Amino acid sequence: MSFTENLRHENDDLFQKIFNHSFVKGIGNGDVPSEAVKHYIKADFEYLNSFIKVYALAIVKSSRRSDFQFFNEQISFILNDETHPHHNFCQYANVDYKSLQHHPLPPTADHYIKHMLFHAQNGTLAEIYSALLPCPWTYYEIALNLIEHFNINEEHPFYEWISFYDRDDLKDLILNLRKRLDSLASLANENEKINIREAFRKSCELELKFWDMAYTCENWSGSSEVSL
Repeated sequence: MSFTENLRHENDDLFQKIFNHSFVKGIGNGDVPSEAVKHYIKADFEYLNSFIKVYALAIVKSSRRSDFQFFNEQISFILNDETHPHHNFCQYANVDYKSLQHHPLPPTADHYIKHMLFHAQNGTLAEIYSALLPCPWTYYEIALNLIEHFNINEEHPFYEWISFYDRDDLKDLILNLRKRLDSLASLANENEKINIREAFRKSCELELKFWDMAYTCENWSGSSEVSL
């Protein structure tokens, strides 16, 4: 079993909780509270902006042109493609996308971003890969899980969102990230591997909490904007 296969096995409990979260199951049912969808977009727009910064910091820590190219391609993907699922959510919530941009981060999203930036600034390249990997990996498996358990067709309100993450190029990205992390982990000592595992586990935890943050419309007052 490879290092990343072990990571996936060790964190299956969190993957399963994500699959069974009310927001995620609501996507499958085609029924998510509009306020939760809008809260998700507000946070995810800023989260993806920070993802770009993490990729940029990863470039600084890289020494090979192949790595420069890889991270540059991922930055381009976020800028040019990964807003498409947001448009599907906006259509569902009947809201203009621009009105949901540049809002203050809720606590969980703020925590998640600072977690990734911490590893990008202070950790190894392997830690950066490990902190980044749960985001695409969980979303890809969410799409597979929804397709398996729900009636997903072109009439489904979240068909475009689900189809976006059920893509071969996303699967290829995950395999590429895993291959790179497996290679670096094979050279890491035990203390470094502990840091890599911790970065991955925390990102998985924060992926789960991100869905909860959106569903409860979490804010800094400690209360929710809406009651669900």
